[in-house]
Amino acid sequence: MKRVSKPVFFIVFLLIAAFALSVALGFNYYYGDNVTTIIKGADDIRFGIDIKGGVDVTFTAPDGIDATNEQLDAAKEVIVQRMLNLNINDYETYIDYNADRIIVRFPWKEGETDFDPEAAVKELGETAQLTFREGSETDGTGAPMGVTASNVILTGVDIAEAYATYQRDNETGGEWVVALRLNAEGTQKFSEATARLYEQQGRISIWMDDAMISAPSVNAVITDGRATITGSFDAESSKKLADQINSGALPFKLVTSSFSTISPSLGLGALEAMLIAGVVAFAAIAIYMIIVYRLPGFIAVICLIGQVAGTLAFVSGYFGFRDSSILTIPGIAGIILAVGMGVDANVITAERIKEELSAGKTLDGSLVSGYSRAFTAILDGNVTMILVAIILMGAFGTTDSVWAKLLSFAFFMFGPTTAGTIYSFGYTLLTGTALNLFFGVFCARLMTMSLSGFKFLRNPWLYGATTAKKADKKEGE
Repeated sequence: MKRVSKPVFFIVFLLIAAFALSVALGFNYYYGDNVTTIIKGADDIRFGIDIKGGVDVTFTAPDGIDATNEQLDAAKEVIVQRMLNLNINDYETYIDYNADRIIVRFPWKEGETDFDPEAAVKELGETAQLTFREGSETDGTGAPMGVTASNVILTGVDIAEAYATYQRDNETGGEWVVALRLNAEGTQKFSEATARLYEQQGRISIWMDDAMISAPSVNAVITDGRATITGSFDAESSKKLADQINSGALPFKLVTSSFSTISPSLGLGALEAMLIAGVVAFAAIAIYMIIVYRLPGFIAVICLIGQVAGTLAFVSGYFGFRDSSILTIPGIAGIILAVGMGVDANVITAERIKEELSAGKTLDGSLVSGYSRAFTAILDGNVTMILVAIILMGAFGTTDSVWAKLLSFAFFMFGPTTAGTIYSFGYTLLTGTALNLFFGVFCARLMTMSLSGFKFLRNPWLYGATTAKKADKKEGE
């Protein structure tokens, strides 16, 4: 049998300990008042509204109206713009095209006491006011003033269509622009305004409610009801502006089909209770594993710490290749369930080792055979759980997630209304179970084989044998 050198245990142990510590604390430094985060820690985890508290609302089109995808995209832009106007910057918005609904979630701000969620939701669902105005004068709050406030050239009802398009040019190669098509009344108004402002080298600003979203210069007199807005656009930004413009002519007012709020104290209380329960349960599991399975149980506890740390690392955005994920109370439940899978893996292995020792095999032979026999059962259980997690993420995740796209042929009927809760559960369950294969199988085997090389740790009783024996000789000696 190929030996695992004695220092391997200490190397793996120190790596797991350092990793867990870095996940908990993160790493950042200050330069004056500016903070730069190198490694995200536990404090950088984004909690869902079921923990932090906040608002969860679903908007739908009125009965009898079959909204198009373009109208829903435009309505989403209205909602986003309105949330920004209300200083709501941390939000989630999803569109369920199959059910013609838009799901919006946003958490409470820190120390927020005077925010009226019902008034905010009512304002979010109202039809936006789109205006084209002369000039781009604003006051200290960013609202229109002077000529810009008094001279409205077009409103949303004058816009027949706005869309993003790539305009080719033989000299520059081309650029993304936003193309406008006006109705008859809008064409007349725009023709008169552009003729006047072209001579003055003026601008026409575009406003969504009291927020200016663009202010292009007038470079020509436009009489045919078609215009283009140029600028430093790419495909995404040009589509966004087109959606914002289209939303001003949205033919219906959004209806609030569901609305709920969770207070910060309730959410944080639930988080605190679950964390306490998790720590107590983990401590109880650790004591049980060490008492019943002795040395393999001790190693299992180390591996479980690494597994939990790895899951939190994926959630917090610890790894630079992936952004942070939102952690909800069901997400914490997913971590706990994955820990249960990790315990199960170590119990199966420890029991197999005990069986081999009871059959009279040497310690080294029992360890090799025990891990080999246990691996198939562990792999089957973990792969099954991973598939369940993927199905949950595909069925209840956001429509633009990887798993939702891959499984859309089977789960197209599900909307994203539970994306922040069930998706978080599936995500932590998936990462925790996958990490269990690394920590609970690979790392545990390395550390166990390494410790078995120490003479004072070769007593079969330490590995689960029912009676203590003298340390057997190593195979090959």
